Amino acid sequence: MTDVEAIDTDIKMVVAIIRPDRLTDVKRALAETGAPSLTVTDVSGRGSQPAKKSQWRGEEYVVDLHQKVKVETVVADVPAEDVVSAIAEAAHTGEKGDGKIFVLPVEGAYQVRTGKEGVEAV
Repeated sequence: MTDVEAIDTDIKMVVAIIRPDRLTDVKRALAETGAPSLTVTDVSGRGSQPAKKSQWRGEEYVVDLHQKVKVETVVADVPAEDVVSAIAEAAHTGEKGDGKIFVLPVEGAYQVRTGKEGVEAV
């Protein structure tokens, strides 16, 4: 068996960078899709959303890194396409800065508590 054959392509990680105020809707949409497990991280970054100029104590500064939330979920039993659709619909406002969604193959998974591996670990 080659390394390529050993990769379990049925496991996908979906990573979404979204507006923080859309997190509740995204969590609800994921649960309804059957993918309730997730990891959430506060992040900052920039993309197409324009920088903002502000003033503090008389000094002008530019805010070009916007506060976002990174949502990560690993799925095996639920199609990644369904997860992407659910996130995209729940996170959509129609404004610049709504975010991005990435789908990555997962080469393997291991559940620490049970010792299960592969799809069974997800």
